Amino acid sequence: MSFFRPEIDRIAGYVPGEQPQDSGWTKLNTNENPYPPSPRVIEAITASAQGKLNLYPDPLGTKFRRAAGNILGFDPDWILPGNGSDEILTILTRSFAAPTDQIAYPYPSYILYETLADLQGSRHERMLLEPDWSWDFEKIGPIIERSKLIFVPNPNSPSGNRWTWDDLIALTPARGVLVLDEAYGDFCDSPHRGELLNSTAGKQVVVTRTFSKSYSLAGIRFGFAIAHPDVIAGLRKMKDSYNCDTLSLAAATAAIEDQDWMRQNTERIRATRSRLSSALSALGFDVVPSQTNFVWATHPTGQHKAQYEALKSRRILVRYMSFPEVSWAPEQKLDGLRITIGTDPEIDTLLAALLEIA
Repeated sequence: MSFFRPEIDRIAGYVPGEQPQDSGWTKLNTNENPYPPSPRVIEAITASAQGKLNLYPDPLGTKFRRAAGNILGFDPDWILPGNGSDEILTILTRSFAAPTDQIAYPYPSYILYETLADLQGSRHERMLLEPDWSWDFEKIGPIIERSKLIFVPNPNSPSGNRWTWDDLIALTPARGVLVLDEAYGDFCDSPHRGELLNSTAGKQVVVTRTFSKSYSLAGIRFGFAIAHPDVIAGLRKMKDSYNCDTLSLAAATAAIEDQDWMRQNTERIRATRSRLSSALSALGFDVVPSQTNFVWATHPTGQHKAQYEALKSRRILVRYMSFPEVSWAPEQKLDGLRITIGTDPEIDTLLAALLEIA
């Protein structure tokens, strides 16, 4: 006998990437930043740890919202902090989608969107991408029309491609909300600046950001949403009372104030991304041009699972991903390797191994 809701019993649950707890791994599987956070972050955490940890944190994250608003060009009332951007996505799902509503998302993409819909008990539908990772709006138009909430990661994962503003405007549901998950926005050649929030569809748009990628704070768990103040006011009703702790608020505030440090790291990652893409192509891989801190690589042999396992046996972790529901050709399935951009020595280790096994 199960006492869980039927929605919980039915689903397998989201499975995050491997996190080995022993040392000696070249870890290129979960899109973490290979470089440390700003020294200001360590100073801020240390100062906060020596402060009044016996008191609750600011429930609105006021200091962070002011700092973020100053950097991004928005009033602080446009910003909602969260315990990682995944919590923000959960708040959005709980706020906008009833069981009778439909949630839509691109596919292949971040499968957590589907899990969140299942947990909410809402209907959900995949907006299948074309082989070049573009949209066929004649095919997905009816899905957009009947959806209350649409999640779109831009750039996308696992492909790393970025869609145009015209595409995003066309994805905005007539009677719903478009969520732009910009977890990888800082790695774009021309980073996002929240332009769609100032468009005519602005009140229907929510932008989410994370500190796990460009700010090197995956271990802190911090993210935020940007949306019209009326939307933010509604979302606050759904968050936990003190959803961000004192140390994470201090760390995030210090990190976002040190834009030079973040940009230096993202520039290094973009340079290594270009080198890795060229090297993989020389090894026979097909590589999608990436605007993220990872690349999506496929090989004509189709032996991606074997390549992943051979790398793992050498203590090199990449992410093997399979989307068997996608058949762009009747005899094929979509799978491949998503490879995080590490340091140059880490990428050298990977390439040396691939020379042996690819």
